[in-house]
Amino acid sequence: MSPTAWGGVLGATAALGILLVASRVAALRRPHLGLRVLPYLRDVPRIGQPVRPVASPAGASPFHAASEVFGPGVRAAADLVERVLGGSASVRRRLDRLGVEMTVHEFRVEQVFWGLGGFGLVAGVQVLRALSGPVSPVAALILCGVGFGTGVLLRDNRLSAQVTRRERQMVVEFPVVAELLALSVAAGESPVAALDRVVRRCRGELARELGGLLARIRTGESVGQAFDRLASTTGLELVARFSRGVAVAVERGTPLADVLHAQAADVREAGRRALIESAARREVAMMAPVVFLVLPVTIVFAFFPGAIGLRLMAP
Repeated sequence: MSPTAWGGVLGATAALGILLVASRVAALRRPHLGLRVLPYLRDVPRIGQPVRPVASPAGASPFHAASEVFGPGVRAAADLVERVLGGSASVRRRLDRLGVEMTVHEFRVEQVFWGLGGFGLVAGVQVLRALSGPVSPVAALILCGVGFGTGVLLRDNRLSAQVTRRERQMVVEFPVVAELLALSVAAGESPVAALDRVVRRCRGELARELGGLLARIRTGESVGQAFDRLASTTGLELVARFSRGVAVAVERGTPLADVLHAQAADVREAGRRALIESAARREVAMMAPVVFLVLPVTIVFAFFPGAIGLRLMAP
């Protein structure tokens, strides 16, 4: 075959590869059907599940495909973890506080995969040790079991850390949201209309939580009952106090705007007080390196030349 023909074949192959890559990139960039449809159905209730704003389509978890492929074994391992650890009520409460559409069983499945990751990491280390010298099989098996348990517990700790981070964000967002609600109510809007305006205008974890509350109200639940449920499920005392205050104000007809303004002021004052206390603790903590590191070095540098001079002058 002539060089020209070879060039044509190579050019056609390269063009075909570029076409395949471009088509695949275009397919990946195309929005998923769930992402296009579910935002319009966010207020539709689901039987047996708490109503929450839709954050991601079903099956978006990175462990979803693996759990579908290895379904029976993974489910059995998740049931075993549930029997050993227990505490499903605590997990359910933390998942509700995190605001994710995940069951306790799905969380146990993720714990199993985290445990398998720890097991594989420790097993890899043991294999490398076996290549360089003898390794006790019993000790290696025990260490692999410890790795599995560590992975399971790390997933539980990560859930607690996610809940804490989300609640901190809600504390930061609360004064702004409360002020916006107060302004909307003072302008003549009803509590439901004020909630709708705030949820549509705000972005954040507290707005998501209020979006779920608004969805429950639109599906037939009364405003007082919705806020009472939020007060019973949240892990933040200020949000619970806010929910109970709104529920009482709606039921008894007290001025809601004044209640919201007062609660926003209380939260800002509590945040300022917490900041001052944190600064005081950090000031004390900063004294430790100064006293135990900087000061001794300064004393050594100040007295060492004098000690050397006295030694030289001594007969």
